[in-house]
Amino acid sequence: MPSGTLFIVAAPSGAGKTTLVSRLLTHDQQVRHSISFTTRAPRAGEQIGREYHFIDVQRFLAMRERGEFAEWAEVHDNFYGTSRLWLEQNMQEGCDMLLEIDWQGAQQMRRQFPEAVSIFILPPSIAELERRLRARGSDSEDVIARRVAGALGEMRHVAEFDFVIINNDLDIAHEELTAAVRASRLRFARQRARHPDVFRFLDQD
Repeated sequence: MPSGTLFIVAAPSGAGKTTLVSRLLTHDQQVRHSISFTTRAPRAGEQIGREYHFIDVQRFLAMRERGEFAEWAEVHDNFYGTSRLWLEQNMQEGCDMLLEIDWQGAQQMRRQFPEAVSIFILPPSIAELERRLRARGSDSEDVIARRVAGALGEMRHVAEFDFVIINNDLDIAHEELTAAVRASRLRFARQRARHPDVFRFLDQD
């Protein structure tokens, strides 16, 4: 078993996932953010290898044919994928990896990484989710309505996840996310993989 843990974090738009993940990565240096591959063009301010690995469609399809992706999806005519080999290499080296993904991608990842720890971020209510989306000031009412409807569909899969964090207060939600990560590291299989010398007595007759 790799000594690193794969953390899968999912949430509907507006639940605060990006902010919580950013806080976790800032305060926990043992966790490394998994950078996905995409065929879409970089947006203003984005950098290659920071937000995404930006590649062309031909290269993406070639990687997919070689089975290099643990999961992939086509969204709005663009491809997105997570490198299975890169994740495995980092976890073998003892790194904890964190992947932000939707519930469908989480299902794919759990099939390939059954020891992964999955965490779902919930808003305290649909009304609050709608308020947060409006507060962004970047979407029309039609777009907000579609996002809310999509969020309801995503939230119906919450029971598939190991941990659920209700982001009503950002500071409390951050503490709970940190607690989930730390508790996951204390599972027997993970501790034995990280500290084989300590558990050597189990191999003695």
